[in-house]
Amino acid sequence: MRAEARVVAEADGRGGTRLAVLRGESPLLLRRTGPRQHDGGVTVHLVGGAAGPLRGDVLRLDVEVGPGARLEMLSVAASLALPGRPAPASVLTVTATVAAGGSLRWLPEPLIAAAGCEHVVVTRVDVAEGGSLLWRDDLVCGRHDEPSGAVRADTVIRYGGVTLYRHELTVGPGAPGWDGAAVLGEGRAIGTLVAAGADLLEPGVPGAGAAVMPLAGPGSLATAVGTDIRAVQAVLDPLCRTTLPAGVAA
Repeated sequence: MRAEARVVAEADGRGGTRLAVLRGESPLLLRRTGPRQHDGGVTVHLVGGAAGPLRGDVLRLDVEVGPGARLEMLSVAASLALPGRPAPASVLTVTATVAAGGSLRWLPEPLIAAAGCEHVVVTRVDVAEGGSLLWRDDLVCGRHDEPSGAVRADTVIRYGGVTLYRHELTVGPGAPGWDGAAVLGEGRAIGTLVAAGADLLEPGVPGAGAAVMPLAGPGSLATAVGTDIRAVQAVLDPLCRTTLPAGVAA
């Protein structure tokens, strides 16, 4: 299956945000949801219109936030990567751009790597100087009481034309060190939260297996590893609601 989705958020000239483009194909269906946010922003949910991703699927999601626009991207449920028929790895490419004065909050539900899946996620985010970003990715290694499938997540976030965050994580069969627990140790879930621009995360150690670190940019990174997704969410969920103005020390 091949599918593409695209959302473009623009300032409406009255202190709010309008969706100039909201287009998707199953399984990448997009729906505007909820009332307008107090800051004039809008919320869009990603709705899974079909099972998957399955092996062989090639999916692409493009997000564009214009000057002065504010967009929050959520999903209605976790994404479940499945094995499907014998085929190459499924691939999801996510690109996002945020203009100066724009704000993007990317806070989807976790990706679950079901046993036997082979999935690649390529993320490229470019934030102009003066833009604001909160970007979260959570991964669960297998459903309950099953081994993890194979997932490779390749993420690059740039701010003001300079790379702020670059990270590649490979889990499951074939991942270097996976059999020896050298990747996540005893963890079965991992989450990351990157903040860039106008709001930063308060640095510190919010719990066992977790840390919040500054990035040059301005930016900050929170990461958490847990035995299940609840442990990760206990750390990262509060941080999504608590940020510091850029340049303010905790």
